[in-house]
Amino acid sequence: RGEGRRKRPERKAIMNGTLSGRRCLVTGGAGFIGHHLTQRLLADGCKSIVMDAKGGENLLKMEGSKLSRLIKECDTVYHLAAHPDVRLADPRAYEGDVLATLQLLEAARGGDTTLAYTSSSTVYGNASSLPTPESYPLVPISLYGASKMACEGLISAYCHTYGLNSVIYRLANIVGPGCHGVIPEFYQRLRRNPHVLEVLGDGTQLKSYCYVSDCVEALLVGLGSGGIYNVGSEDAISVKKVADIISEEMGVSPSYRFKGDKGEGWPGDVRRSWMSIDKLKGLGWTPKHDSEGAVRQTVRALMDKG
Repeated sequence: RGEGRRKRPERKAIMNGTLSGRRCLVTGGAGFIGHHLTQRLLADGCKSIVMDAKGGENLLKMEGSKLSRLIKECDTVYHLAAHPDVRLADPRAYEGDVLATLQLLEAARGGDTTLAYTSSSTVYGNASSLPTPESYPLVPISLYGASKMACEGLISAYCHTYGLNSVIYRLANIVGPGCHGVIPEFYQRLRRNPHVLEVLGDGTQLKSYCYVSDCVEALLVGLGSGGIYNVGSEDAISVKKVADIISEEMGVSPSYRFKGDKGEGWPGDVRRSWMSIDKLKGLGWTPKHDSEGAVRQTVRALMDKG
Protein backbone atom coordinates (compact mmCIF):
# COMPACT_ATOMS: atom_id res chain seq x y z
CA ARG A 1 0.00 0.00 0.00
CA GLY A 2 1.14 3.54 -0.73
CA GLU A 3 3.47 2.52 -3.60
CA GLY A 4 3.09 4.01 -7.05
CA ARG A 5 3.90 2.36 -10.37
CA ARG A 6 6.67 4.77 -11.27
CA LYS A 7 9.90 5.32 -9.35
CA ARG A 8 11.55 8.70 -9.00
CA PRO A 9 15.11 9.61 -7.92
CA GLU A 10 14.16 11.96 -5.06
CA ARG A 11 15.87 10.05 -2.23
CA LYS A 12 19.22 9.86 -4.05
CA ALA A 13 19.01 13.54 -4.97
CA ILE A 14 18.16 14.56 -1.39
CA MET A 15 20.92 12.46 0.16
CA ASN A 16 23.38 13.99 -2.32
CA GLY A 17 22.30 17.51 -1.29
CA THR A 18 20.78 18.48 -4.66
CA LEU A 19 17.44 19.87 -3.52
CA SER A 20 18.22 23.26 -5.01
CA GLY A 21 15.73 24.24 -7.67
CA ARG A 22 13.16 21.54 -6.86
CA ARG A 23 9.59 22.65 -6.22
CA CYS A 24 7.61 21.39 -3.23
CA LEU A 25 4.06 22.12 -2.12
CA VAL A 26 3.47 21.77 1.63
CA THR A 27 -0.16 21.62 2.78
CA GLY A 28 -0.45 22.57 6.43
CA GLY A 29 2.84 24.41 5.99
CA ALA A 30 2.03 26.92 8.74
CA GLY A 31 1.45 24.15 11.29
CA PHE A 32 3.98 22.71 13.72
CA ILE A 33 5.69 20.06 11.57
CA GLY A 34 4.88 21.89 8.34
CA HIS A 35 6.70 25.01 9.49
CA HIS A 36 9.86 23.09 10.44
CA LEU A 37 9.74 21.11 7.19
CA THR A 38 9.30 24.23 5.08
CA GLN A 39 12.22 25.97 6.78
CA ARG A 40 14.44 22.97 6.07
CA LEU A 41 13.35 22.78 2.42
CA LEU A 42 14.05 26.47 1.91
CA ALA A 43 17.44 26.18 3.61
CA ASP A 44 18.32 23.38 1.21
CA GLY A 45 17.43 25.48 -1.83
CA CYS A 46 14.05 23.94 -2.55
CA LYS A 47 11.38 26.28 -3.91
CA SER A 48 8.58 25.70 -1.42
CA ILE A 49 4.95 26.70 -1.74
CA VAL A 50 3.04 26.77 1.53
CA MET A 51 -0.69 26.14 1.63
CA ASP A 52 -2.48 26.45 4.97
CA ALA A 53 -6.00 27.21 6.16
CA LYS A 54 -4.49 29.78 8.54
CA GLY A 55 -3.64 31.83 5.46
CA GLY A 56 -7.07 31.36 3.95
CA GLU A 57 -5.97 28.59 1.57
CA ASN A 58 -8.38 25.75 2.24
CA LEU A 59 -8.01 22.67 0.04
CA LEU A 60 -11.75 22.05 0.06
CA LYS A 61 -12.49 25.56 -1.16
CA MET A 62 -9.87 25.71 -3.90
CA GLU A 63 -11.00 25.25 -7.49
CA GLY A 64 -9.97 21.80 -8.70
CA SER A 65 -8.36 22.98 -11.95
CA LYS A 66 -6.30 25.59 -10.11
CA LEU A 67 -5.13 23.04 -7.55
CA SER A 68 -4.28 20.58 -10.32
CA ARG A 69 -2.11 23.13 -12.13
CA LEU A 70 -0.35 24.01 -8.89
CA ILE A 71 0.38 20.38 -8.03
CA LYS A 72 1.62 19.47 -11.49
CA GLU A 73 4.16 22.31 -11.33
CA CYS A 74 5.70 20.64 -8.27
CA ASP A 75 8.05 17.69 -7.88
CA THR A 76 6.65 16.79 -4.47
CA VAL A 77 3.53 17.48 -2.43
CA TYR A 78 3.88 17.06 1.32
CA HIS A 79 0.35 16.62 2.61
CA LEU A 80 0.43 17.56 6.30
CA ALA A 81 -2.84 19.51 6.55
CA ALA A 82 -5.12 17.87 9.13
CA HIS A 83 -6.99 18.52 12.35
CA PRO A 84 -4.28 18.35 15.06
CA ASP A 85 -6.42 17.26 18.03
CA VAL A 86 -6.44 13.48 18.50
CA ARG A 87 -9.01 13.56 21.32
CA LEU A 88 -12.19 14.67 19.54
CA ALA A 89 -15.16 12.32 19.81
CA ASP A 90 -17.33 14.01 17.17
CA PRO A 91 -17.74 11.62 14.18
CA ARG A 92 -17.72 14.64 11.85
CA ALA A 93 -14.61 16.24 13.33
CA TYR A 94 -12.17 14.72 10.86
CA GLU A 95 -14.46 14.55 7.83
CA GLY A 96 -12.72 17.55 6.25
CA ASP A 97 -9.32 15.81 6.48
CA VAL A 98 -10.55 12.86 4.41
CA LEU A 99 -12.32 15.06 1.87
CA ALA A 100 -9.27 17.32 1.52
CA THR A 101 -7.08 14.29 0.85
CA LEU A 102 -9.50 13.11 -1.82
CA GLN A 103 -9.48 16.60 -3.38
CA LEU A 104 -5.68 16.55 -3.44
CA LEU A 105 -5.54 13.09 -5.00
CA GLU A 106 -8.00 14.05 -7.72
CA ALA A 107 -5.93 17.12 -8.53
CA ALA A 108 -2.76 15.00 -8.73
CA ARG A 109 -4.25 12.46 -11.16
CA GLY A 110 -2.40 12.16 -14.44
CA GLY A 111 0.73 13.95 -13.23
CA ASP A 112 4.15 12.77 -12.11
CA THR A 113 4.21 14.49 -8.73
CA THR A 114 5.09 12.47 -5.64
CA LEU A 115 2.63 12.71 -2.75
CA ALA A 116 4.14 12.37 0.73
CA TYR A 117 1.42 11.89 3.36
CA THR A 118 1.84 12.15 7.13
CA SER A 119 -0.29 9.48 8.78
CA SER A 120 -0.06 8.46 12.42
CA SER A 121 0.86 5.68 14.83
CA THR A 122 -2.79 5.78 15.92
CA VAL A 123 -3.75 3.65 12.90
CA TYR A 124 -2.39 0.61 14.77
CA GLY A 125 -4.66 1.10 17.78
CA ASN A 126 -3.66 -0.95 20.83
CA ALA A 127 -1.15 -3.14 19.02
CA SER A 128 -0.07 -6.30 20.86
CA SER A 129 3.28 -6.35 19.05
CA LEU A 130 5.84 -3.78 20.26
CA PRO A 131 7.73 -2.23 18.59
CA THR A 132 5.02 -2.35 15.94
CA PRO A 133 6.14 -2.97 12.33
CA GLU A 134 4.50 -1.42 9.26
CA SER A 135 3.02 -4.82 8.37
CA TYR A 136 0.90 -4.96 11.55
CA PRO A 137 -2.90 -4.94 10.98
CA LEU A 138 -4.55 -1.53 11.26
CA VAL A 139 -7.21 -1.44 13.99
CA PRO A 140 -7.58 2.21 15.08
CA ILE A 141 -9.53 2.87 18.27
CA SER A 142 -9.90 6.65 17.85
CA LEU A 143 -11.74 8.69 15.24
CA TYR A 144 -8.48 10.48 14.52
CA GLY A 145 -6.77 7.17 13.79
CA ALA A 146 -9.71 6.06 11.67
CA SER A 147 -9.48 9.22 9.55
CA LYS A 148 -5.75 8.63 8.98
CA MET A 149 -6.47 5.05 7.98
CA ALA A 150 -9.15 6.26 5.56
CA CYS A 151 -6.71 8.67 3.93
CA GLU A 152 -4.11 5.92 3.62
CA GLY A 153 -6.72 3.76 1.91
CA LEU A 154 -7.56 6.48 -0.61
CA ILE A 155 -3.88 7.03 -1.39
CA SER A 156 -3.34 3.31 -1.87
CA ALA A 157 -6.29 3.09 -4.25
CA TYR A 158 -5.12 6.07 -6.32
CA CYS A 159 -1.59 4.64 -6.49
CA HIS A 160 -2.74 1.31 -7.84
CA THR A 161 -5.55 2.65 -10.03
CA TYR A 162 -3.94 5.73 -11.52
CA GLY A 163 -0.18 5.15 -11.04
CA LEU A 164 0.26 7.93 -8.50
CA ASN A 165 3.67 8.14 -6.80
CA SER A 166 3.42 8.26 -3.01
CA VAL A 167 5.08 7.60 0.31
CA ILE A 168 3.25 7.36 3.63
CA TYR A 169 4.83 8.22 6.98
CA ARG A 170 3.22 6.99 10.20
CA LEU A 171 4.35 9.46 12.83
CA ALA A 172 4.81 8.91 16.54
CA ASN A 173 4.33 11.83 18.95
CA ILE A 174 6.35 14.55 17.26
CA VAL A 175 7.58 17.20 19.69
CA GLY A 176 9.72 20.32 19.63
CA PRO A 177 9.36 24.12 19.49
CA GLY A 178 5.76 24.99 18.64
CA CYS A 179 4.29 21.54 19.27
CA HIS A 180 0.95 20.88 20.92
CA GLY A 181 -0.09 18.07 23.22
CA VAL A 182 0.96 16.73 26.59
CA ILE A 183 4.30 18.57 26.99
CA PRO A 184 3.07 22.16 26.58
CA GLU A 185 -0.10 21.25 28.49
CA PHE A 186 1.87 19.93 31.50
CA TYR A 187 4.26 22.87 31.28
CA GLN A 188 1.49 25.46 31.35
CA ARG A 189 -0.33 23.69 34.20
CA LEU A 190 2.83 23.63 36.28
CA ARG A 191 3.46 27.30 35.61
CA ARG A 192 0.00 28.04 36.99
CA ASN A 193 0.32 25.62 39.92
CA PRO A 194 3.75 24.02 40.57
CA HIS A 195 2.38 21.95 43.46
CA VAL A 196 -0.22 19.77 41.77
CA LEU A 197 -0.37 18.28 38.26
CA GLU A 198 -3.44 16.57 36.85
CA VAL A 199 -2.51 13.68 34.56
CA LEU A 200 -5.10 12.12 32.26
CA GLY A 201 -5.08 8.33 32.62
CA ASP A 202 -3.09 6.42 35.22
CA GLY A 203 0.30 7.63 33.99
CA THR A 204 1.44 4.21 32.76
CA GLN A 205 0.51 4.86 29.13
CA LEU A 206 3.59 4.12 27.03
CA LYS A 207 4.42 6.51 24.17
CA SER A 208 7.27 7.16 21.77
CA TYR A 209 8.41 10.78 21.33
CA CYS A 210 10.33 11.94 18.27
CA TYR A 211 12.02 15.35 18.04
CA VAL A 212 10.82 17.45 15.13
CA SER A 213 14.25 17.82 13.50
CA ASP A 214 14.54 14.02 13.40
CA CYS A 215 11.06 13.83 11.90
CA VAL A 216 11.94 16.33 9.17
CA GLU A 217 15.03 14.30 8.26
CA ALA A 218 12.83 11.21 7.99
CA LEU A 219 10.39 13.03 5.68
CA LEU A 220 13.31 13.79 3.36
CA VAL A 221 15.06 10.41 3.45
CA GLY A 222 11.97 8.33 2.71
CA LEU A 223 10.98 10.42 -0.28
CA GLY A 224 11.27 8.66 -3.62
CA SER A 225 11.43 5.15 -2.19
CA GLY A 226 7.69 4.57 -2.14
CA GLY A 227 5.89 2.54 0.49
CA ILE A 228 5.05 3.11 4.14
CA TYR A 229 7.44 4.05 6.94
CA ASN A 230 7.12 4.40 10.69
CA VAL A 231 8.74 7.55 12.10
CA GLY A 232 9.55 7.66 15.80
CA SER A 233 12.31 7.14 18.33
CA GLU A 234 13.96 3.86 19.26
CA ASP A 235 12.26 3.70 22.64
CA ALA A 236 9.11 4.68 24.53
CA ILE A 237 8.46 6.21 27.95
CA SER A 238 5.46 6.49 30.25
CA VAL A 239 3.31 9.59 30.58
CA LYS A 240 4.37 9.75 34.23
CA LYS A 241 8.00 9.80 33.09
CA VAL A 242 7.15 12.75 30.82
CA ALA A 243 5.68 14.56 33.83
CA ASP A 244 8.80 13.73 35.86
CA ILE A 245 11.10 15.14 33.14
CA ILE A 246 9.10 18.36 32.82
CA SER A 247 9.00 18.82 36.59
CA GLU A 248 12.73 18.21 36.86
CA GLU A 249 13.55 20.71 34.10
CA MET A 250 11.30 23.32 35.73
CA GLY A 251 12.71 22.65 39.19
CA VAL A 252 9.36 21.77 40.78
CA SER A 253 8.09 18.73 42.72
CA PRO A 254 4.32 18.46 42.21
CA SER A 255 2.04 15.72 43.45
CA TYR A 256 0.20 13.94 40.63
CA ARG A 257 -3.54 13.52 40.38
CA PHE A 258 -4.39 10.79 37.89
CA LYS A 259 -7.70 10.98 36.11
CA GLY A 260 -9.29 8.64 33.57
CA ASP A 261 -11.24 5.43 33.06
CA LYS A 262 -9.35 2.12 32.66
CA GLY A 263 -6.08 3.99 32.67
CA GLU A 264 -6.90 5.82 29.44
CA GLY A 265 -6.50 9.57 29.22
CA TRP A 266 -9.57 9.88 26.98
CA PRO A 267 -11.77 7.60 24.84
CA GLY A 268 -9.52 6.35 22.06
CA ASP A 269 -6.26 6.97 23.92
CA VAL A 270 -3.78 4.28 22.85
CA ARG A 271 -2.22 2.87 26.02
CA ARG A 272 0.95 1.47 24.43
CA SER A 273 2.35 3.07 21.28
CA TRP A 274 5.86 2.23 20.12
CA MET A 275 6.68 1.59 16.48
CA SER A 276 9.57 -0.24 14.84
CA ILE A 277 11.66 2.16 12.74
CA ASP A 278 13.95 -0.50 11.24
CA LYS A 279 12.50 -0.07 7.74
CA LEU A 280 13.37 3.64 7.53
CA LYS A 281 16.73 3.06 9.24
CA GLY A 282 17.48 0.75 6.33
CA LEU A 283 17.44 3.84 4.09
CA GLY A 284 20.08 5.56 6.22
CA TRP A 285 17.95 7.50 8.72
CA THR A 286 18.48 7.28 12.49
CA PRO A 287 16.96 9.69 15.04
CA LYS A 288 19.47 11.70 17.04
CA HIS A 289 17.20 11.92 20.10
CA ASP A 290 15.57 9.24 22.22
CA SER A 291 12.15 9.87 23.78
CA GLU A 292 13.56 11.41 26.96
CA GLY A 293 15.92 13.65 25.02
CA ALA A 294 13.11 14.80 22.75
CA VAL A 295 10.94 15.71 25.75
CA ARG A 296 13.79 17.55 27.50
CA GLN A 297 14.67 19.57 24.41
CA THR A 298 11.02 20.55 24.01
CA VAL A 299 10.67 21.67 27.64
CA ARG A 300 13.84 23.73 27.37
CA ALA A 301 12.48 25.43 24.25
CA LEU A 302 9.31 26.27 26.17
CA MET A 303 11.32 27.68 29.07
CA ASP A 304 13.48 29.76 26.72
CA LYS A 305 10.33 31.18 25.16
CA GLY A 306 8.99 32.08 28.61
